[in-house]
Amino acid sequence: MDYIKEYEKWLSKVDSDTLKEIEKMNESEMQDAFYRCLEFGTGGLRGVMGAGTNRMNVYTVRQATQGVANEVIDSGGEDKGVVIAFDSRNNSKKFAYECARVLCANGVKTYLFDDLRPTPELSFSVRHLGCARGIVITASHNPKEYNGYKVYGEDGGQIPPSVAEKVIKYIDATDIFDGVKTCDTPNFISIGKDVDEAYIAAVKAESMNISIPDDFKVVYTPIHGSGNKLVRSILDKIGVKNVFVVPEQELPDGNFPTVKSPNPENMEAFDIAIEYAKKQNADLVFGTDPDSDRIGVVVKTADGEFKVLNGNQTGMLLCEFILRKMTERGTLTKQHTVVKTIVTTEVVRKIADDYGADVIDVLTGFKFIGEKIKEFEQTGDRKFVFGLEESYGYLKGTYARDKDAVVAAMLICEMAADYKTLGKTLYDGLMEIYKKYGYVKSGLKTLTLKGSDGAEKIKAIMKRMRDNKPQTIAGYKVAEVKDYSNGIDGMPKSDVLKFFLDKGWFAVRPSGTEPKIKFYYEIETEPNSDVDEKISDFLEKIIV
Repeated sequence: MDYIKEYEKWLSKVDSDTLKEIEKMNESEMQDAFYRCLEFGTGGLRGVMGAGTNRMNVYTVRQATQGVANEVIDSGGEDKGVVIAFDSRNNSKKFAYECARVLCANGVKTYLFDDLRPTPELSFSVRHLGCARGIVITASHNPKEYNGYKVYGEDGGQIPPSVAEKVIKYIDATDIFDGVKTCDTPNFISIGKDVDEAYIAAVKAESMNISIPDDFKVVYTPIHGSGNKLVRSILDKIGVKNVFVVPEQELPDGNFPTVKSPNPENMEAFDIAIEYAKKQNADLVFGTDPDSDRIGVVVKTADGEFKVLNGNQTGMLLCEFILRKMTERGTLTKQHTVVKTIVTTEVVRKIADDYGADVIDVLTGFKFIGEKIKEFEQTGDRKFVFGLEESYGYLKGTYARDKDAVVAAMLICEMAADYKTLGKTLYDGLMEIYKKYGYVKSGLKTLTLKGSDGAEKIKAIMKRMRDNKPQTIAGYKVAEVKDYSNGIDGMPKSDVLKFFLDKGWFAVRPSGTEPKIKFYYEIETEPNSDVDEKISDFLEKIIV
């Protein structure tokens, strides 16, 4: 792509504010902003906000929406329509309105939420309203400079590759300026309270119906995102009387002023919440990301300190809790299946085996879990019971087809309350799981490599790992290697390598949404082992 030619084209086409922004660019900034078009992947767009073809802005959003509109019309879905939601990020509301302008101009029935909403509610609303597609403006847990655009199908899951390919073809054929239809006064249908009530009712239906002690205390942080109202609503519905919302992080704010990154995977996101938990003598702390599809949990240890759980640990606890309660009530069958990603803990498999449930692996990304839900419904061979991924995403129930921090918040509170009635904490519960199924250390190490040079370095790392497969990793012998780029185990092709070790596994995968390469691992070991350091030493040798 000729970035200078694209730059010059934009000079003559854009609005005055965008013109001022691109005129200030130096050569390096110009190249990075225009060297390529922001890639519409299988789920949509995600990128840094700003001017240029490689950025999230009104022009790239309009072009993407024109592609969606063309695909909807082509498939005969214009009367079913498209529902649009947005989170608390800077420009999210603006981008959502631009989507409505394009869809309405193309004669597509359009629903637009009246205010910010969680991504899982968007997934629910597509099914609830009988829409052909859904769009949510969010960059999930990414840093504040990012925004994103995700497209959902009529089943409530992210669009499958076959649909994404059609959308991409339409986008590629659409001139970013002259090929897009817009209208000044879009005739969309504003939605809000009625859908909220239906969504909360669907979440409540997934309750394990645990009695909540009157003295049970929770500290919650929305981390300036969209989860606040609906999380508090569901906790009220199940009888949690003592919910303390962190005031400094309660209100939506796309600058996320109290954190480096609005990501519950980062321990520092809970610094303020933990201080309040100590003052309140809380039983539990949790936080949701900006679009409230991910949830992080902090538990109290035996000595009264607070410990941040990783996504695998929360997933283990939830899986064991759900299966245990279903077993106690005689509702668990051999058809019930847990679905997890290939980089999520294997302890879940041991738990499920113990209770007589099955486990199926899918590629990284909750959309693949959503696809399994649809498959189970179509075949009738299995029943979906729980889906999880190590990156703090969980779902119980089939009302949505994406991870949902609202239902997870409800279940985590019920789980903690259940342990409390037994005189235990969630930390005690986690230790019991380790004692029964064996202790593991799982982790994720991420390397960020920005720009066009960074993308090439990531490709080079993956090539070296494929061409020169290590015989040992961090001192553990490699027993088997799976290269998912070949499309194995009935899964689509994916740029992932997984090394099965004599005491666990190690996986490497470029991020599909950020300029990062990710290294996942899970090792059977002792609590005080130096596994993390050994993994770091190994990575230093392969990252050059």
